[in-house]
Amino acid sequence: MNEERVFSLRNPWFTWSVGGTIAIAIVGILIGFIWLPSASSAFGDLGLWAKICGAAGTPSSWYSGNNAVSPVPSEVVVLPPSGRVHADADSIGRGATLATQHCSMCHGVLGTVQVTAPALAGQYADVIYKELRDYQTGQRPSAVMQPIIAPRSDQDLRDLAAYYASLTRAPAAEPLPAGEGPDATAVKLAMQGDPQRNIPPCAACHGQLDRKGAAPWLGGQSSIYLAAQMRAFASGARHNDINEQMRIVARQMTPEEIDSIAKYYSAMR
Repeated sequence: MNEERVFSLRNPWFTWSVGGTIAIAIVGILIGFIWLPSASSAFGDLGLWAKICGAAGTPSSWYSGNNAVSPVPSEVVVLPPSGRVHADADSIGRGATLATQHCSMCHGVLGTVQVTAPALAGQYADVIYKELRDYQTGQRPSAVMQPIIAPRSDQDLRDLAAYYASLTRAPAAEPLPAGEGPDATAVKLAMQGDPQRNIPPCAACHGQLDRKGAAPWLGGQSSIYLAAQMRAFASGARHNDINEQMRIVARQMTPEEIDSIAKYYSAMR
């Protein structure tokens, strides 16, 4: 008895099965990567290609600058202490002297809120130390900070970090009016992120839900300062984030979302 081969185009069952599978796959791709992203409001005003890439979890554009060599990432990786560690009084005292001599003009006498400089009072010591090291090595460029930090010893940097971490955090920089709640978009980005655009929740790194090493507490900072730093990350002007975490996130956010999240944290203590 001559039996026809199963895996043959002459077999109508095989042909219909393969054709049906391909058709279902094409329809699924059209729905999942084109129709749903186009209909969803989660992608804002992004173009169709950016929406498709966002749904697929890939960047819509790759680095295309004139310089093919990316900025060297920060070499400083600082882990937060596993427990509550108190700096010794001598270190805090030395840090207070250095802060009074070199830092108070921009950061306030007690490291309180300024408009274009970060509030340092109560900031995590590992955060301050890492940023000072990055200024010193040029990983975080600043015409103001680099000349001040360049001659300082490693112990000086640790003393400054210990001093500012010992201070009480200042009140919210821009508290919300009575009866007004935070912007819903900002709350969602801060606490849930946007997985469709590869945006993790801010709180997963910056302290509300969890904290990663050298990720700063953002509450109470000036919204002008926070928004400026987000835009610097998005443009690549600031590039001292480990493994480009902040650059990747900031590039996915719209200008309106950046302003919204900056105001959200400025109203927080």
